Amino acid sequence: MSLFTAPRYWSGPPDPQALSRHPEPKEPGPVGILFINLGTPAKPTVKSIRRYLKQFLSDPRVVELPALVWQPILRGAVLPFRPRGLQEKYQQIWLEQGSPLLVHSRAQVCAVGDALTEAGLTAHVELAMRYGEPSIETALRNLHKHGCERILVVPMYPQYAASTTATAVDAVARVVAKQRNQPELRFIKRYHDQPEYIQALAQQVQQHWQEHGQPQRLLLSFHGLPTSVVEQGDPYHRDCMETADSLAQLLGQDDDFVQVAFQSRFGAQKWLEPATLPTLQAMAQEGLTHVDVMCPGFLADCLETLEEIDMQCRAAFLQAGGQRFGFIPCLNGDESWAFGFSQIIQRYLGGWV
Repeated sequence: MSLFTAPRYWSGPPDPQALSRHPEPKEPGPVGILFINLGTPAKPTVKSIRRYLKQFLSDPRVVELPALVWQPILRGAVLPFRPRGLQEKYQQIWLEQGSPLLVHSRAQVCAVGDALTEAGLTAHVELAMRYGEPSIETALRNLHKHGCERILVVPMYPQYAASTTATAVDAVARVVAKQRNQPELRFIKRYHDQPEYIQALAQQVQQHWQEHGQPQRLLLSFHGLPTSVVEQGDPYHRDCMETADSLAQLLGQDDDFVQVAFQSRFGAQKWLEPATLPTLQAMAQEGLTHVDVMCPGFLADCLETLEEIDMQCRAAFLQAGGQRFGFIPCLNGDESWAFGFSQIIQRYLGGWV
């Protein structure tokens, strides 16, 4: 065939009249709101936990080691053994409806959706897990089916970290990268110091004190990170401290009463300090008998709050001489927080609704 011969499937130039036609303007459809939480095993079994850990710990934003170094360790030393140790822990906290993280996240998202509806907003909400199910891809597909061409992505992490918020953004971008007709996207980066969030935390604390009395110390336990991550510019530690300062101020307490610690260490790296469990032991040894612990970095109760804090840390504090250990639950499906969360979200919907 000649280089100047058109292929047989060519249908000729487009019709100029067709190009000049103006179709009726398309309605933008409802706004989509995609909530993303970390993730959870589907079942409290070794097989399910191993599948979850493989996906979670293979994320280069979670474990910042070269794959050639980390993957042999993960597959040879972590995945064959760690799921067995976690099985009993998950079984201790598992709810009849399923994983606490998933159950409480769903309740929270539904409550926020109701609050948005009451505010007169036409929006469709979906919950996704960064690791596990429901997947981000499935949630985005559901939003597309509902005609959502404008999507606000809401990570359920009040404080920003590359290993949580950023990896959720990455995952959304990878899914959208495969689409020809991409939706318009907005992302909420953080809300660690927003008045509605701080007020919800303070209300949770005050309600606990009304029922159980005020302790001698309130410990705010945030999820830990390797120190090297913060040294490289991750703002997570700063966000946590700003949350703690804002909450202490609203509660009318000083830094001696409201203290900060970091939990959930993993691996041999140096992590943010002080660590939660040794801090509680030291408090008991110093003569404190009544301590409350709250986890402001988690919007929904999960393994790290229910088993690590309310079981492990409770036992450590009492064994070290403490007498009263108060665990303050996460915000979960609290209606007042759902209303506050909806207000934060509405500020990011400007021009869309």
